[in-house]
Amino acid sequence: MGRTLSEQILSHAAGREVQPGELVIVRPDVVMGHDSLTPSIIQIMKEELGKERVADPDQIVLTVDHVAPPSTVGVANNQNTSRRFAREQGIRMFDVGRGICHQVLIEEQIARPGRIVLGSDSHSTSYGAVGAFGSGMGSTDIALIWATGRTWLRVPETIKVQVSGAFGPGVGPKDLALKLERDMTIAGATYAAVEYHGLDWLPLSGRQTLSSMAVELGAKVGIVPPSGEVADRCPVPDWLRVEPDATYARTVEVDLDGLEPQVAFPHAVDNVVDISEIAGAEVNVIFLGTCTNARYEDMRAAADILNGKQVNEDVRFIVTPVSSREMQRAAADGTLATLLAAGAVLTTPGCGMCMGRHLGTLGDDDVCLSTGNRNFKGRMGAPTSSIYLASPSVAAATAITGRITDPRDI
Repeated sequence: MGRTLSEQILSHAAGREVQPGELVIVRPDVVMGHDSLTPSIIQIMKEELGKERVADPDQIVLTVDHVAPPSTVGVANNQNTSRRFAREQGIRMFDVGRGICHQVLIEEQIARPGRIVLGSDSHSTSYGAVGAFGSGMGSTDIALIWATGRTWLRVPETIKVQVSGAFGPGVGPKDLALKLERDMTIAGATYAAVEYHGLDWLPLSGRQTLSSMAVELGAKVGIVPPSGEVADRCPVPDWLRVEPDATYARTVEVDLDGLEPQVAFPHAVDNVVDISEIAGAEVNVIFLGTCTNARYEDMRAAADILNGKQVNEDVRFIVTPVSSREMQRAAADGTLATLLAAGAVLTTPGCGMCMGRHLGTLGDDDVCLSTGNRNFKGRMGAPTSSIYLASPSVAAATAITGRITDPRDI
């Protein structure tokens, strides 16, 4: 009987065949900590677990991305704690300005096909974009791995998403991700692996969008078979492949032909409608950023729409690139110049205003259209603010009009 990609990866790590529902003890290949939680992980490891040194420094990667640069003295002190720990323990660290952890680990090929990559961030499902078993864990679980080098996992059942058709003008991977939220709901894949098929043609950037938002379905893992561009960029183990007779818990089919741009209403990620049902709603903040949609391709899509146009005078349009490399790509061909000429505000690569802690925090009654992944009440600032989720193309079109706008109408 064939196995799903997650079953293959966990079987390889466990050294034996594993089945859905089984508990396995494995050694993760990579364990990531970011600036918001690393100090607490260090404290748990040292004070609660009684370990002064990590089991394997080469297994660990630290990033400074969630509040970068620091916004307060307290945040700055916590980041300094992480830097000292990294130096003392001999751990790799990517500091302020390098970018969001998930993007950086993929760019550096630390996350690779077939690896188990765990992180102290729920959007660690992003690593599935390159065919890794990527998942988020809490601080105590991460501290235990740092102390011992090992962890336990329940082998997830797998839901197959079968995609057919092609994106039309103004429609892209974010619309597919939101369509899945709409059809499956935020609890539709609880502790499951979501395996995306029919996307060999999809560039890595689009796969990252899908894998990032898998956790919004409740998924443990969101994984795309490492084919096409990914296989060209990263070595794929000969034991990792799509097995036609693999058993899936269920199959969800999505036809891209005729798919409209999708928009998630406040305050739930799965409260999604076709843009035609919400077009015209007023917005005063646009955020193009996050690990879900702030890569070069996203900035380019926005620039193509904004070229020669101006951001509405009642709108603040904030652009936060996902990484320094993606920002440099956008600078090299004039993408950033186009966005800035239109009236966008550029900030340091990182998480930016996604969590509402700095670089554009929403105030009372602000209405934001974000290319991010979450729109919970108070997520980006004031509890009275509202957040719509949409694609970079919808964000750019909306920035021009000040109202949610179909990019196909610009």
